[in-house]
Order: sequence, then structure tokens, then C-alpha cells
Amino acid sequence: MWKKILFVLPSLISMGCVATERVQAPHLQTVPYVDVKRYMGVWYEIARYPNPFQKNCVGSKAHYSLMEDGTISVLNECNHKTLDGPIKSAKGIARVVDHNSNAKLKVSFFWPFYGDYWIIDLGEDYDYAVVGHPKRKYLWILSRTKDMDQTLYDQILKRLEQQYYDTKKLIHTHQK
Repeated sequence: MWKKILFVLPSLISMGCVATERVQAPHLQTVPYVDVKRYMGVWYEIARYPNPFQKNCVGSKAHYSLMEDGTISVLNECNHKTLDGPIKSAKGIARVVDHNSNAKLKVSFFWPFYGDYWIIDLGEDYDYAVVGHPKRKYLWILSRTKDMDQTLYDQILKRLEQQYYDTKKLIHTHQK
């Protein structure tokens, strides 16, 4: 019997069938409150986690517009491969799902599929925002301008690390 256990155990471990202790990141914290009207407008992407829907994107920016019914029109744009490359765009719709804070939204670019869009850091003057995902799969650092002060960027990275984000995965977005 011991021979069978010793023979099977390495296979079970390699397949992940044996329970192991995992460090679970705490629940992702959002900002306490977002004034949705102040959040509207153009945001330039400063950095992001790599993701398949932004492959070969540079010069990325997002336009948010509040609709009469309370939903938010979303227009994401980027240049393909180079800053002079053709513009790629995606139109979507967002809705606030946590009306106490307005910091948790659901965004859809292809109905009926919605993704989480959580505002986890926000400048007092709405000059920058950081958008994350509850499972930390996605991350965007946004600014009202095409560049960001390095000191501010470094402060944001420290806060992201406190939220258990791997900031080494961030890629810088080239802007015009």
C-alpha cells in the first residue's frame, strides 16, 4: 500500500490535487466615493496590465459620457502599433452597481457580457484614477493629461502594492 501512495503522490502534487496553503489577497478596496459627473470626460492611459483586448495598442484613451438614464457611454480608442497607426475603437456602456460609493461599475462592450470596473484610487481633483478588477486580473492607471508626474506615479505604485497588485506586470502606455 505504501508503494502505491509513494507512486501516486508525486502525480497528485504535480496535477494540483493535493491541498496546499495559499496566501489569499484581501478583498480589493475601492475609493469611498466617486462623483460620477466629475469622473466623466477624457482619460489617458498611463499604464496597464497586459490584456488581449488591447494588444498592439498605444496612445490609449477613454471617453466617458453620462447618459440621461444614468448609464455611462464609453468610447475606448488607441492607435494600432504606433502613435501614427490607425485608430482602433470600442464602444460600450457602463452602469454603477454600488450606489453608496459609485466606485463599482459594470462595463459591457459586447452585450450581454459585463466586466467589473472598480475605481480603487482617485485624485482629489479627479486628475488621475486607478481602475482595477476584484480578482486583480486587470489594472489601468489613468490621467487627465497624457503624462504623469513620476513622484505621483511612484506613490500610486506603492498604494497598488498595498492592495496586493503586482506592479512589475504594468506596461507603460506611449502617448503622443
